[in-house]
Amino acid sequence: MSAHMLSSTQSLTDQPLAVSFRLLLGLYAIIPICILLQLADRFFWHGYLQQNLPSSPNHFILFQILFGTPHIIASALLLVTNGDYFKCYQRKLLNMTLLLALVFGVGSLFIPYKVFYIAVAAWTVFHVLKQQHGVARGICKLPTWAFHLLLWLSVAAGLFVYMGIFLKNSLEPQQVEWLKHGAGSLCIGLVLCALLFQRYVTTVFGKWFLWANVFLVVSSFYLFVQQYYFLAILVPRLVHDATAYIFYVTHDYNKHRHPQNRLYRLTSQCHIHIFLVLPILSFTLAFVLQSYGDAWISSLTYTLFGTAVKKAVTLGLLGYLALMHYYTEAFTWKNDSPYRKFIAFAK
Repeated sequence: MSAHMLSSTQSLTDQPLAVSFRLLLGLYAIIPICILLQLADRFFWHGYLQQNLPSSPNHFILFQILFGTPHIIASALLLVTNGDYFKCYQRKLLNMTLLLALVFGVGSLFIPYKVFYIAVAAWTVFHVLKQQHGVARGICKLPTWAFHLLLWLSVAAGLFVYMGIFLKNSLEPQQVEWLKHGAGSLCIGLVLCALLFQRYVTTVFGKWFLWANVFLVVSSFYLFVQQYYFLAILVPRLVHDATAYIFYVTHDYNKHRHPQNRLYRLTSQCHIHIFLVLPILSFTLAFVLQSYGDAWISSLTYTLFGTAVKKAVTLGLLGYLALMHYYTEAFTWKNDSPYRKFIAFAK
């Protein structure tokens, strides 16, 4: 983990860390890497990757274990293991939990499943891209209207790509073509707007960030059209998740280098480095819950009640955590939040 040291006078263990913008920008290297892999596969490897990488949403369980679920669990752990944070936000958490129960409980009686799916997909895409645009905002310093226009063009294009991949088995070929044309038109609009708006960005570094976020969407669209669905999802997901972990680990190091709660006191006694605690816990829980959670709950409910409850963990628990993650991340990292007391930035 690379981070900028703020103090040269303190001992190494007492030095707070700052999130490095150069490190965050470096994560976008996954874009040319995936494009080069696709081109190499097309011209030299005779489509080996395209034939062997997961191509169906049913195959994305490994992807969820590696990318989607761990950072969502990490976010929840960061919130609930710090009592001051949980106390600060407990009313919001309770209200949102009740709202989700109402919408998905009562709403499921008359709202079609596909409507729910598209709504959640839209929230997912918005969350992923809002984080990346939000991080770059301090560097690019775009006017508010320009920032929001680029964001919403990105979200709309990203949503079309998302639906084209995850709903492709339930869509007619013509509908998939409509999604491709819609996403392509939005990507063209995104590029043109970026060309116009880059004059507001006064630094070369800021321009790199601006175009990195543009090509995050454009590259995903390109890989979707070329039917490299796994790579199309990998590009934005890896950048988003790795960015999140950089913030989480930096926060935890700055807050718990002198342990402030039971979790970090325990891991300190076990000589587990602060950088590793949250990644190890979140990836382990993601693997266990995704791989065995549904079977355990199904077996337990069948034994106790004679009826097996299906997908209680992957759809119920993890779905709830994902939606709460999208909700809480919208305010827990704002400038006035307690989280931000332990986050600083360095170029």
